[in-house]
Amino acid sequence: MLITIKNISKEYESGEATTKVLCDISFNIEKGEFVSIMGPSGSGKSTLMHILGLLDRQTTGTYLFEGEDVSKFDDDELANFRNEKIGFVFQAFHLLPKTTVLENVMLPLIYSKDKKNHEEKATKILTDVGLSHRVNYMTNQISGGEKQRVAIARALVNNPDVLFADEPTGNLDSKSGKQIMEILQELNDKGHTIILVTHETATAEHADRIIKIMDGEIVEDYKVKDKKIAKNEIGIK
Repeated sequence: MLITIKNISKEYESGEATTKVLCDISFNIEKGEFVSIMGPSGSGKSTLMHILGLLDRQTTGTYLFEGEDVSKFDDDELANFRNEKIGFVFQAFHLLPKTTVLENVMLPLIYSKDKKNHEEKATKILTDVGLSHRVNYMTNQISGGEKQRVAIARALVNNPDVLFADEPTGNLDSKSGKQIMEILQELNDKGHTIILVTHETATAEHADRIIKIMDGEIVEDYKVKDKKIAKNEIGIK
């Protein structure tokens, strides 16, 4: 099992007030799954993704990654583990300005254990996402859809065990959004584990499985019966 979370809860305290964002959540994710975590704004889905992606810590509960209890890691151990095991794609891209596409993709390799062939690895990943012709472009010279593909390449360059995508089509036009979903599907077909966070039903149904969250609790967890229908709903053939 790749991910196991047991009775995860998350609370924030402000003065005397306590706000519970996640309430006693438990589920497993197997290696190679494509899972959508779906819910409206304020449902807790992004907080859950941040905990799963080791960007935040739960208040209570247990988080096992490949059987290892990451809940007990200190901050340095979490940072190293996250860089080796996890890739992120966000709605806002988070690319470095005034740097080239290639330099952005190479960034995670600076912190990796492997110190060789950084440019070669980054160039190959950019080719895989269809951006070999944009390698030396500055990030402010490319389109929104291309920026998201750069973000996907950067997330993949360390060959992570799981890719988290938080509203990856949210800032894109429909055509670019379809292209990004095609890339995520192709990555999953090659064996990558994808965890997609979205509020859009048609986008969520591109996955094999949907976990619906509402008011910090899981209200549904089910398999998508017909992915062909889901693909057609967002215009993917």
